Amino acid sequence: MIHIDADVKFDSKVLTDVAEALEPFATEMFKQRQGRWMAVVEFGHVERTEPGPDEDKNPTVKLRVTTIEVAGDEVTRGRLRGIQREMFDRRTSGGTLFEGVSDSDVA
Repeated sequence: MIHIDADVKFDSKVLTDVAEALEPFATEMFKQRQGRWMAVVEFGHVERTEPGPDEDKNPTVKLRVTTIEVAGDEVTRGRLRGIQREMFDRRTSGGTLFEGVSDSDVA
């Protein structure tokens, strides 16, 4: 496996579908300066920049939010937080906690 230290950047362009999904929450988001919202988000690859051999820069990948659904109630927010915790546990377990467990075993 090849390891590449790449920087991740987000493209600021908001697609129409994404704007429409965020619109019902826009007023609340504006009012709550330190608010947080749970959402299911999909990113799409926009751009890849690979520095030349003499440049002292990391490669960069730029991503854009392609789809988003914001949790609109406490039940959904709670469910998403549970999934987020599970995903964090899987990512940080180092292959110990979930070793040998397939995705179908967890679902």
